[in-house]
Amino acid sequence: MKFALSGVGSGSTARPELLVRVAQKGEALGFESVWIPEHLAVPVEITSSYPYSADGKFPGGAGAALHDPFVALGFIAACTKTIKLGTGVFVLPLRNPLAAAKAATSVDVLSQGRLLFGIGIGWLEDEFNAVGMPFKDRAARTREAVAMMKALWAEETPKFSGKFHSFQPLGFNPKPVQQPHPPIIFGGESRPALRRVAEIGDGWFGFRYTPETIKPQLDLLKDLTEKAGRDFSKLDITIAPLPGLELTLDVVKQFAEAGVHRLMTFAPGFTPRSRFETDLYPKMEKFAEEIIAKV
Repeated sequence: MKFALSGVGSGSTARPELLVRVAQKGEALGFESVWIPEHLAVPVEITSSYPYSADGKFPGGAGAALHDPFVALGFIAACTKTIKLGTGVFVLPLRNPLAAAKAATSVDVLSQGRLLFGIGIGWLEDEFNAVGMPFKDRAARTREAVAMMKALWAEETPKFSGKFHSFQPLGFNPKPVQQPHPPIIFGGESRPALRRVAEIGDGWFGFRYTPETIKPQLDLLKDLTEKAGRDFSKLDITIAPLPGLELTLDVVKQFAEAGVHRLMTFAPGFTPRSRFETDLYPKMEKFAEEIIAKV
C-alpha cells in the first residue's frame, strides 16, 4: 500500500514556504506522493453541481487558491528527491493537448521520472464556457488527446491525424523519463469514466469510498478491463476514503485486500496554517509510525 497527501499546492499550501515544508515533511515520513487539485478559474456563480459533496457545492468557491499544477509540481520537484508528484486531477479537455503534453514532460524530466498524471474530463461547465472550450464533447476530445499525447511522448518524430487535432511529423523533445509515458490515472465515478480507465488508462482515482463500497466499483472496472482485452492487475488503484473514515491499520489492510494500491491520507491545503505544527504534523508523524511503518 502506498500513502499520499492530497490538496497540496492549494489553500493554505499555496504559500511557497508551506508547500515546500509539507512536501519535504511527507517525503521524510515515507509518504509516497503528493497530489495537487486544479481548476483554471472558478466562477463566482456556479450552475454545475460538484459531484463529490453531498450538497453539490464546490469547496472553497471562487475564493479557492489553486496553483497551476505543473508549475507547483515543478517547484516541489526542485525541493524534494523521491516523493512522487500527482495531478489530482488535471482537467485535460480545457487545454490544447500538445501544450499539456509539453508541461507534463517537463515535470517528469525535471523530477527525474516522478510524475503521476491524473486526469479527468471535468464537471464545471461554467469553467469551460469561461475559457471558450466546448463542454459536450469533452469525453471524446479527452480520448483523442490521450492518444495524441502518447504519440508525442514515445515516437521519435510523432505525427497525428484525428477529429480534433492533426499534425505532420514534428520534433517533440525532451521525452519523458518514464517510458513509454508517465502513468495516466483517470478520475471519475461513472461507467463511462471507468470504461476510459479500462480501455486507455494506467490507473483509476476514486473518491469517497470505504473498503466495502469500493468492491463493486472495482468488480465493474475489472469486468470492463477484461472486456477491453487488458490486464486488470496492472492498473494502479488510488482511493480517497470517505470523509470521517479513520484509517486504522485494520482499515488500511481491508482496502488492500479489496484491491486498492494507494490511499489519500491527509489534505494539508485544507488545514489552516496555524494548525500545521500543533495538529497536522503530529498526526502525520503518528500515521507514519503506526501505519506506514507496519504495512
